[in-house]
Amino acid sequence: MLAVLTADQQGSRSGPDLVPATLGQLARLPLLRGFERTAGDEFQGVLDDPAALAAALEVLLRAGEWNIGVGFGAVDLPLPPSTRAGSGAAFVHAREAVTAAKSSPWHLRVVDGTGAGPARALETTLWLWAAVLARRTPRGWEVADLVDTQGLSYEEAGRRLGITQSAVSQRAQPAGIVEGRRARELVTYLAGQLIDPTGATP
Repeated sequence: MLAVLTADQQGSRSGPDLVPATLGQLARLPLLRGFERTAGDEFQGVLDDPAALAAALEVLLRAGEWNIGVGFGAVDLPLPPSTRAGSGAAFVHAREAVTAAKSSPWHLRVVDGTGAGPARALETTLWLWAAVLARRTPRGWEVADLVDTQGLSYEEAGRRLGITQSAVSQRAQPAGIVEGRRARELVTYLAGQLIDPTGATP
């Protein structure tokens, strides 16, 4: 089983096209098949790395501008070079998920065809993670990017920002940096229960 992530921009008719910039943000991730615009304001990618899936989801949740569908399942082999040309259960489930996401908590759904087990647990964890990320202020994200993403200590982050270590700590707590890190770890673990790239070679 592989993961197919489909994202559809919310309210695209009344705002700028966010697809190109978002594809640029996601281009650094290790993907089985890269994210590509599939139609209009939608894009899709194929993943076999649970950590890469968690990282992609964090980018999209942080933006708060996307309906997000994650489908798990088999893909038809050989997998074509282009994501747009792929087919199989994972693609069908991703389509079902992104459609359901439009009226779901945090505009996100996970579908694997069973509606139970790790897929349901992953979806629940993602909703809770989204709630943590949504409460972060720009100052909270500033600290999170330095401490969580770049691995700086609070002291180092303070020097970078020109504030005290205590001030960094005061920003980090309401930003839920520790909770967010644990949520990412759990998302990666649960996705690993659903992804089995055996036999799904390029």
